[in-house]
This record gives sequence, C-alpha cells and structure tokens, in this order.
Amino acid sequence: MAQTILTTLRRLNHAIAIAVGVLLLGCVAFVLADIVLRQVGSSLGGTDEISGYVMAIATAWGMGYALVELGHVRIDILRSRAGGRGRALFDLVAMLALAITVSLIAIRAWPVVARSLANSSRANTPLETPLALVQIPWMAGWVWFAIASWLTFAAAVMLIARRDFAASEAAIGTFGELDALK
Repeated sequence: MAQTILTTLRRLNHAIAIAVGVLLLGCVAFVLADIVLRQVGSSLGGTDEISGYVMAIATAWGMGYALVELGHVRIDILRSRAGGRGRALFDLVAMLALAITVSLIAIRAWPVVARSLANSSRANTPLETPLALVQIPWMAGWVWFAIASWLTFAAAVMLIARRDFAASEAAIGTFGELDALK
C-alpha cells in the first residue's frame, strides 16, 4: 500500500511538473515576444506582473514535485550520525513538521482568496488583474503540496511500522554530500 501511494504521488507530481514547465515556457515566450516588440517601438505590457504571477503559481505547484524527488533542503548533521532507526525517526519528524507547516499555509491561503473573491479585488497595476484569478491556482498548489506531504508521511509511517527503513529512507530521507559523490 505504501509503495502504491508513493508511486502514484510520483506519477502525479511528474505530470504536474511537466504542466508547470509548459507554463514557464509560455511565460518565457511571452517575455521574449515583449522584448522583441520593444525593439520595434511597441510592447505587450505587463510582462513583469504576469511573470510574477506565473512564478508564484509554479513555485506552489513545484513544491510537491520537490518533495517526492527529495529536493527540499534539510540540515542532517544529527541524522547522518544515527543508525537506520534513528534516521527513520529524524525523517519522520521532519516530514511531520513539513506536513503541518504546509497545511497551515494552505489553510491560511483560503482567507486571502475569499477576501479577493468577496471584494472583487484587482491588482493595483495597469492590467488590473482579478487577484482571485491568480490566487486560486496558487492556493491549489499549496493544498496539493499539503495533501502530498500527508500522503508521503502516511506511506513512511507504514514503511517504518513494518521496519522497512531502506524504503522509508528512499521515500522521505535526504541526500547528503557523501551520497551525492557516490
């Protein structure tokens, strides 16, 4: 069951990463088009604003991918000195702390979106972008990251409960400098 959860999360996050990559490439094309147009005395306008929105959305959605690929930074000086059980405990505590923190961020994102929806808030820029249009996918990325964190935590608990510390480390461990050199 744990491996099924982890495999499904990896597959979903891989698809999300590709979609985010396409979004970023679209943003790059938009900025490049604006740069070219500026050379001939015209402009699309708003590239800085739109690229900022795209970066916020891409970051929120990219966090889940970084999670399953063990891409988040962690200080592991104590963890690296522990045995298999000790490392598993450190990994589990770190995963729990991450899941709780991300869940709080996702929960606190809703009032921001709700206020924008209730007030029909728009950006104080020439584009006057409806803020909810940007905040909803941003919040959804944080919600997905929270869901992925809790599912990964649950899978790790299952692996540790059956004393499969190697699989647990592969799911929620960290790569140290020595691991990277191998």
